[in-house]
Amino acid sequence: MGPEEEAEFAVYVTARRDRVRRTAYLICGDWHRADDLTQIAFVKLYGAWQGIRNRAALDSFVRSCLVRAAVDESRRPWRRERAVEVLPEVPDVSDLSDLVADRAVIRQALEEVPPGQRAVLVLRYFEGSSVAEVARILDCSEGNVKSQTARGLAALKAALIRLGAVQDPLTIGEKRAATAGPGDAVGPGDAVGPDGDRS
Repeated sequence: MGPEEEAEFAVYVTARRDRVRRTAYLICGDWHRADDLTQIAFVKLYGAWQGIRNRAALDSFVRSCLVRAAVDESRRPWRRERAVEVLPEVPDVSDLSDLVADRAVIRQALEEVPPGQRAVLVLRYFEGSSVAEVARILDCSEGNVKSQTARGLAALKAALIRLGAVQDPLTIGEKRAATAGPGDAVGPGDAVGPDGDRS
C-alpha cells in the first residue's frame, strides 16, 4: 500500500473507529472484546484495502468483518462461560417504562440473545441496515435474516421478561381472566355464548 492509500485508510479508520467499536460492543457486550473485534475488522480492511474499488462499500465490508469475527469468537469454548461474583437479582421496579428505557437493561438482555441473532438485531436496528444489506453482510439469504430477526426479537423479549423489564403477556392475560366477570370477553379469541359461558 502506497503513502496516499495509507493516509486514506488512516482517515477512514479515524472517522469510523468509535461507531464500529459501539457496534462491536452491542454485538458482544464487553468493551474489551469490542476493542479486539474492532481491531480485527480494521486489520482485515487494511489487508483488503487495495482490492476495494468502491469506497462506498467500506462500511459494509467492515460490518461484515466485525460480525464474522464476533460469531467466530463466540464459538470458542472459553467464551461460553462467564464467572461472576454475585448472581444478578431481578430488580424491584415500580415504573416499567423507566426500566425498559434503561440502556443497561437492554444491553444485559441483548447479551442473552444468541450471537448470530444478536448480530442480526444490531445490524437491523442499531445500524439501520435493510434486510438485503444484512443478508449481503452475513452472506446468507434474506429469508434467513428475517427468521433470525424474529427469533432474536423473541429471545430479547424473553430476556427482558426474565429481567423484569417488561411484563409477560401471558401473566397479564391470566390476571385479566381471573378478574373478569360473567359475560366479559377476556381476549380476542374468547367468545361468550348466549348463556354467558365462555367457549
